[in-house]
Amino acid sequence: MLYPKIYIGPMSVNVVDSVIQYSVENNIPIGLLPSRRQIEYDGGYVNNWKTIDFIEYVKSKNNNVTLQRDHAGPAQGADFDDGTKSLMVDAASGFQLLHIDPWKHHQNLEDGIRETSKLITMCNVVNPNCFYEIGTEQAIREYSVEELEQIILQTKESIGNILFNKVKYAVIQGGTRIEGTRNVGVFDEQRCKKMIEVCRRHGLLSKEHNGDYLSPNEIKMRFDMGLSALNIAPEFGVIETQCILEEILSHFDTESLEQLYQMCYQSAKWIKWLPSNIENSTIELKKHVIIRTCGHYVFAYDDFKLLKSKFLNIDDKIQRRIKQRLQEIICATK
Repeated sequence: MLYPKIYIGPMSVNVVDSVIQYSVENNIPIGLLPSRRQIEYDGGYVNNWKTIDFIEYVKSKNNNVTLQRDHAGPAQGADFDDGTKSLMVDAASGFQLLHIDPWKHHQNLEDGIRETSKLITMCNVVNPNCFYEIGTEQAIREYSVEELEQIILQTKESIGNILFNKVKYAVIQGGTRIEGTRNVGVFDEQRCKKMIEVCRRHGLLSKEHNGDYLSPNEIKMRFDMGLSALNIAPEFGVIETQCILEEILSHFDTESLEQLYQMCYQSAKWIKWLPSNIENSTIELKKHVIIRTCGHYVFAYDDFKLLKSKFLNIDDKIQRRIKQRLQEIICATK
């Protein structure tokens, strides 16, 4: 299995196609990592893809893209569950890497470690060729440098050395946090360095989540201090939405603007990403911010597809913009 430096959330078909094309054209490994809400065994909001359909689609185009399930575990899907059915399908369907993340439901350190170990053991029975990522991001369950080491050590003790050799990544927490279309986290250089060193000491690659909207210098700084990989997801949905919004505005198409705003607002997906005071903004600002932030959640709607069909060659523009940002990010990791 390849171990890319960059993993991208498959926010849309355009994002998936752009990542695959960029990887092939530049001979650079990139990972695609859907969350359970995006792509699931019974369908997700990205193209209504079921897990097996998404995996077959990617593999039909490029076998060198690493496929990882992001945030597999309890309470991570569209509805509350224990995560096991989804995870068993993931293991059987062809994901090479599984991020085992019970921490949203199991905030207690010992409980989270116990659940992590249990889920890895279950997956290994279904598919002994899977590899794993452990830990989680700060927004779900913050942990100290010492707690990260405890997670690693106790997971290893619980599952044994042979199975632990299949754990390839641990999540480090360097201070990233997304709000709207900005990364508002405060970077903690010393914490980041110490967590990277903990991973190295135990033979693991270090991964940071929520790398969206970071500048090239901010990305470079992390890799220069030894970070192994970075996850980026909603930013690429925002890039696509921004392209569509630009087309609507350039055509002074107020009807389409209102239609898109209503789709986004009624989805209520913006609530996760935006501060509550957005309701106090002017109506035009509120519309644009909500559309940019959560437009990607409605890409699979029939009404959205009809709206988008007004704009010729829009997918070409979207894919060019996505590849430009990919190039910027990849260059910063070298």
